[in-house]
Amino acid sequence: MKISSRTSVRAAVVLLGGAMMLSACTKAEDNGTPGTDASAGAQVVASASAGGPGCTLQQYGGEKLDLKNAIVGFSQSEKEANPFRIAETQSIKDEAAKIGVKQLLVTNAQSQLSKQISDIQDMLNQGAQFLIVAPLNSDGLEPALAAAAAKKVPVLTIDRKVNAGACKDYLAFLGSNFVEQGKRAADAMVKATGGKGKVAILLGSSGNNVTTDRTNGFVDQIKATAPGIEIVAQQTGEFARDKGQAVMEQLLLSKPEITAVYAENDEMALGAVTAIKGAGKKPGTDIKIVSIDGTANAVKAIVDGTINAVIESNPRFGPLAFATAAKFYGSESIPANVIISDREYDSANAAASLSSAY
Repeated sequence: MKISSRTSVRAAVVLLGGAMMLSACTKAEDNGTPGTDASAGAQVVASASAGGPGCTLQQYGGEKLDLKNAIVGFSQSEKEANPFRIAETQSIKDEAAKIGVKQLLVTNAQSQLSKQISDIQDMLNQGAQFLIVAPLNSDGLEPALAAAAAKKVPVLTIDRKVNAGACKDYLAFLGSNFVEQGKRAADAMVKATGGKGKVAILLGSSGNNVTTDRTNGFVDQIKATAPGIEIVAQQTGEFARDKGQAVMEQLLLSKPEITAVYAENDEMALGAVTAIKGAGKKPGTDIKIVSIDGTANAVKAIVDGTINAVIESNPRFGPLAFATAAKFYGSESIPANVIISDREYDSANAAASLSSAY
């Protein structure tokens, strides 16, 4: 198999009672080595809801394809500067190598919507027959989706949804229930704070369903279950550590009453840890922190006592993506939404779970 950059084979697919347990080791950001417990890092399908009859190859259009002899394209949305994107891309590469895909084209949009559109169009021009896309935004990819549809090339979206028609503009979505992640983060915050405090939210980047859903899930759950918690600030850190740190530094000056932080990804949470330390306070003690992702650095921070809890968002999509493609080309009906389950880390399990974090 020809791949556009270096890859290795570390993924496995296990089918059990119709539910797919899917695993792939990947690099931990700390030292560049994979976790040792791959099975514990597996993606597990929690539910598959079509909102209708599902999508078959006949309904979608296009020709039957043997993935081993196919050209597959993967469009990554953001630069691989954080563990989620590193793990996601590596998982796609690993599984493509494992199943013997003829050629894998890999692009990175560097957080530019126009580049992601041109990346997808370029892969189609290079003969891509099946596309896996991690959308940058929920809106704006219409030209790329239209180009794929014109060539009858199925598009499988992962980790972020697009505002378009399943089985028409794209095949299906694979990912987490982001509203539920927000609710679980709220529950963890209530536990960490005893149900009292003033919380700042470090929002993810705008324009995608992940930020919207994680925010709504958290805010609604806090309102419903913890009247003693007040949300005093919501400001975007754009899912980046440096921006999360800068925003937290500003908030500590403008809102010194803050006693807790909900970060919509681990990178912003780790930036907040640095800012809180710089302000002479103890993260995890003076200011409680709950985040979402499950990176090795964040789980280690729980062990160290600087982060209180993390809700996982599993990025190891390679096995599930290619298993879904194989089912599609095997004439099976594919649900519009394939939702994975996510773990949760706190002081009770962080040390034991660290080896399987990404």
